[in-house]
Amino acid sequence: MSLRTRLLILVIAAMLVPAILVGLRFVQNRTGEIDDALANLSATANDISGDLDEKIQGTAQLHYGLARARDLDTRDKAACSAFLSAVREEYPRYTGILTINPDGSLFCDSLRTNRTLDLRDREYFRQALVAHGAVTLEPVFGRLTGTSVLQIAYPVRAESGELKFILLASFNLKKFADDHGKRLSNDSEILLVDRKGTVLAAPERKDWTAPAGASIANSELFRFATSANREPFHEMTGHGGRTHVWAAARSPSLRDAGLHIMIGRSKDGLVAAANRRLYEDLAMLAVASLLLFAGVWILATVSVGRQVGRLAAMATKLGLGDLGARIAPPHPRGELGGLMTLLNDTAESLERQRAAIDELNQKLTQSQKMEAMGQLTGGVAHDFNNLLTVILGNAEHLAEKLAAHKELHHIAESIATAAERGSDLTRSLLAFARKQPLMPRDIDIGQKIVGMEQLLRRTLGEHIECEFRLDQNLWQASVDPGQLASALLNLVLNARDAMPSGGKLTVEVQNTSLGESDVDVNGEARPGDYVMVAVTDTGTGMTAEVAGRAFEPFFTTKEVGKGTGLGLSMVYGFAQQSGGSMQIRSEPEHGTAVRLFFPRVGTPQASAAPSASQQATPAGSETILVVEDDDFVRGYVEGELKALGYRVIVTRDAPAALDILRGPENIHLLFTDVVMPGGMFGTELAKEAARLRPDLKILLTSGHTEHPVEALNGGGREVRILNKPYRRHDLASTLRSVLKAG
Repeated sequence: MSLRTRLLILVIAAMLVPAILVGLRFVQNRTGEIDDALANLSATANDISGDLDEKIQGTAQLHYGLARARDLDTRDKAACSAFLSAVREEYPRYTGILTINPDGSLFCDSLRTNRTLDLRDREYFRQALVAHGAVTLEPVFGRLTGTSVLQIAYPVRAESGELKFILLASFNLKKFADDHGKRLSNDSEILLVDRKGTVLAAPERKDWTAPAGASIANSELFRFATSANREPFHEMTGHGGRTHVWAAARSPSLRDAGLHIMIGRSKDGLVAAANRRLYEDLAMLAVASLLLFAGVWILATVSVGRQVGRLAAMATKLGLGDLGARIAPPHPRGELGGLMTLLNDTAESLERQRAAIDELNQKLTQSQKMEAMGQLTGGVAHDFNNLLTVILGNAEHLAEKLAAHKELHHIAESIATAAERGSDLTRSLLAFARKQPLMPRDIDIGQKIVGMEQLLRRTLGEHIECEFRLDQNLWQASVDPGQLASALLNLVLNARDAMPSGGKLTVEVQNTSLGESDVDVNGEARPGDYVMVAVTDTGTGMTAEVAGRAFEPFFTTKEVGKGTGLGLSMVYGFAQQSGGSMQIRSEPEHGTAVRLFFPRVGTPQASAAPSASQQATPAGSETILVVEDDDFVRGYVEGELKALGYRVIVTRDAPAALDILRGPENIHLLFTDVVMPGGMFGTELAKEAARLRPDLKILLTSGHTEHPVEALNGGGREVRILNKPYRRHDLASTLRSVLKAG
C-alpha cells in the first residue's frame, strides 16, 4: 500500500471522530434548546401572571385609600366624578374608575358620561355585596369603553357594616397584554381568555382565527388552560399548518377570578438555533475535509523520505531555539533542495536578528509600561474628577451662603481653589500620558512658568543653578496649560540628566518674530509672530547625528531603563499640534538649547469679563434627564439643577435612561456622563436617545476622554461636552446654551 493511500485512509479515519462529535452535539443541543425554551415559556407566563397579581394588589391599595376620601362620600355626582377623573389621570392603566350604589346603579364615574347603568348582573357586583375588606375580580368587556378589562371591585362599608357603595376600577387588560407582548421574543405571543372561553386579548399573527370577543370554549387550547391536572405545556396545530407550543400561568387567584393567561411560541423557533449550528458545523467539517484531502494528496504525490526527515530535524532544532543548526550539504536538486537552502538562510537571518529582537523587546516593554501608566492615569483621573466636581460645586455653594462670614467665606474659596489646582494636576498627568486631547486657552506663558518655578527648581536639585528670564509685556498665546507644563518638565528633566555633575539651566520667555530663514527641526520655515520658550543647559550636549534623531519615538541615548525615548517626541508633537514649531541646537560638551515657538493671539480686551462668581447664573424651568453612575456627583447635580429651577429626573445608567426616554415623559435635555458601567457609554446613549427623540437636546460630561466625542443626534448636529470638574456657573451657562441652540 502506497504512502499516499495510507495517508488518505488516516485522514478518513480522523474525520470520523469530528463527524460523530458534531452529531452528538446536535442531538444534545437540540434537546437542551427545547428544554430551555419550554422552561422559559412557562416562566414567562408565570412572570406575567405575577405582574398582574402585583397590579391587582396595587389596585386594592388604591381602593383602600380612595374609600377614605371625603370626595367620594358625597351625593354630589358631578364632584364625585370630577374627583375620580383626576385620580384616573394619575393612573392611566385603568380605563375607568367608578362608584356603584348598593342597588346596582352607577353613581359617578371618571369618564363623566352621565350614563345610567344597572350593574346587578355583574358577578363582581354580586360578590362585592357580601365581601368584607377584600376586592372581587371579574374579567369582562367594559360597557362604557368596549375594551377588555379586569374589573376590580371593593365594597366600602360604614362602621356599622352597612354597605355605602362599591368602588370599581377597570384595569386595561388589552394594554397590559400589548405591553408584555412587546417584551416577548419575535415569535412568542400572549393570549388572555375568561372562564367562559371568551378571548380578551388575542395574538396578532395572521393564522390566529379568534379575535378579541370571540369564543374558544370548545377548543383544545381552552381545555388545556382550564385543566386541573396542571399539564405544563401543550402543542396545537393552527389553520396554517404551523404547530405552536403553549404554556399557561397557574396562578390560583387569577384562575378563581376566571382569567387565564397563556404564552405561545412557534415550535419551529424552538429548534431553529440548534439547526443553524448543525448546518454551520457540517459546512466547516466539509471545508476542512476538502482542504485536508487536497493537502494530503499533494504531499503524498511529492517525493518524501530522507530529505523530509532532514527538514524535520532542522525544523525541530529551530523550534527549540537552536538558531545555529544547519542542514549540511549535499542538498538535493529541485524544490526540496531549495527549501533546505532557504531554511539555512532563514536560520542565519534569525540569528543575526536575535540581538535586534532583544532590543525591540526592551523598547516594547517600555512602551507597554507607558500604555499601562496611561490607562491607570485615565481611570484615576475619571474618579478624581468626579470627586473634584462635588468638592468644587459644594465649595462654591458654601462660599455663596457664607458671604456674610468673611473667615468662613475665605475658607470655602480656598477649598474651591484647591479643587481647581487638583483639576490642573489631573490634566497635567493626562497630558504627560498622552491620554487627553489639547484644551488650548489664551494665556500668558510667562505667568504659567512663574507658577511652575518652585516645581522646576526642586526637580533640578541644588547642584544645578537655575535662572529664569521673562520679557515684559509678553504676548498671549493659545496653549494647553497642562501640556505646556508637561513639555517644560520633560525638557528640564532631560537637561538635569545631561548635567550629572552640576551646571546651569536657563529658562527664557520672550516675544519674537520668525522669518523665512528661521526653520524648525523639519527644515520648514514658519514666518510670523511667536512667544518663544527656550530651555538651555550647559550639559554634555549631542552630536549632529544624535540631535537629528532626538525627536524619533523610542530613540534615546540613555542607559537601558533610564529613559523611554518618548520625552522629546511628545514635546515636538505638542508644539506642532499647537500650531507652532521647535528648534534644537546642541554641541558635544557645550550644552543644548531647545526653543519652542507658540503663535501669538490677538490682544485681549482692556476690560476683563466678570468672574463666574460675579456673573448672573442663568436658570430655567425645563425638564432635564440626568444620567450619572457616581452617587455623590448625581446628588450634587440634582441639587444644583433644582436650585436653578429645572425639573430633574435622575438615573444611574443608560438602560434605565432609555426606558424613561421610551415613555411619555416630556424631557427637554439629556445630561449624561460619558464613562458609565453596564456596557453602554454616554456617547452610545446619546446616539440612541437622538434616534428615539430627534428634538432632544444633549449635553455630555466627563472627567476623562481619551478621544474626542463623536456622538451625533442622527442629523449631523454636534453634541456638546462639559468637562469635570466644572463650576456652577459653567454648568448653568452651558445648559442654557444647549437648550437655546437651534
